[in-house]
Amino acid sequence: MELNKYIDHTLLKSTATERDIIDLCNEAKKHKFFSVCINSSYIPLAKQLLKGSSVKICTVVGFPLGATATSTKVFEAKQAIEAGAQEIDMVINIGFLRSKNYVEVFKDISDVKLAIGKIPLKVIIEISELSKNDIVKACEICLDAKADFVKTSTGFSKSGATLTAVKIMKKTVKDRAKIKASGGIGDFETAKKYIEIGVDRIGTSKGVAIVSEQMSEA
Repeated sequence: MELNKYIDHTLLKSTATERDIIDLCNEAKKHKFFSVCINSSYIPLAKQLLKGSSVKICTVVGFPLGATATSTKVFEAKQAIEAGAQEIDMVINIGFLRSKNYVEVFKDISDVKLAIGKIPLKVIIEISELSKNDIVKACEICLDAKADFVKTSTGFSKSGATLTAVKIMKKTVKDRAKIKASGGIGDFETAKKYIEIGVDRIGTSKGVAIVSEQMSEA
């Protein structure tokens, strides 16, 4: 299992310095992670550092609350792509979903997807704030809006990914969308369990520790 190829090497803290981003990108290149996931202000720096490597640049939109206007998310996404982002992780409007305002939830996701075209869109549904039925509904709306991935968590809420929630997500989306698990995944055995139940990508700030552990067990 080439676990490194599943990892979005993530640093989204507001306190992240330029030195932190340089280290993140160097680690991603060294371990051949799928991408770095960073805030959009650091895209130009990451683009410079990752030039000539296979590591992609992923950024977040409407992060971490998801409550910004759809037009703002669209603008953010477009600007990020112009700067060099190759994947977009957007946060769903959780309040609209819990209000059962499904039309606006759909429009929010669909407008961003239409704006970015073939660029992969991962939609963060923030499972810690949702019931089982909400998770199913969120996944169904993501499919209707042509999202490429459904993603568990921002990592900034009460808790992160759970195997139970991911199983619900997988049962709902089947093979019509991919799944990204993020939040609290910090060791090889946990990462392996998620991949075994059908996760296509793992968002973690502990990527180096995970692949180091895998190598030591090999």
